[in-house]
Amino acid sequence: MDLIIGGFYQGKLEYAKEKHGLLPDDISFADEKSGADFSRRCICDFEKYLLYAFRQDASRERADICAFPLRDDAVIIANDISCGVVPMDPETRAWREYCGRTLSDLAGKCDSVTRVFCGIPMRIK
Repeated sequence: MDLIIGGFYQGKLEYAKEKHGLLPDDISFADEKSGADFSRRCICDFEKYLLYAFRQDASRERADICAFPLRDDAVIIANDISCGVVPMDPETRAWREYCGRTLSDLAGKCDSVTRVFCGIPMRIK
């Protein structure tokens, strides 16, 4: 399993397509209203799935990554929402913390973690 993180529009998906040979049918774009299609190899915009999960149970400090039906060869792409101005809205701040904790847990389970900045991949793990 591979985790690819980075800021918005930094080339994460392009990097994943090239590295893993992903085709359009391999990619699921998560959203906060319906979650993600975990049958696909690549889950893009994973932070939006985490917003969906957070809204299902906001009492938790992180999502249970063991409950994610991720494939062994999954490629998870998440926008880094931890940088920048701290949101004034308490719910958005809580979701941001929830994302950080969950992605930290997920990174520990992944075979590799890559940060993409300005189109340049930097292997973290």
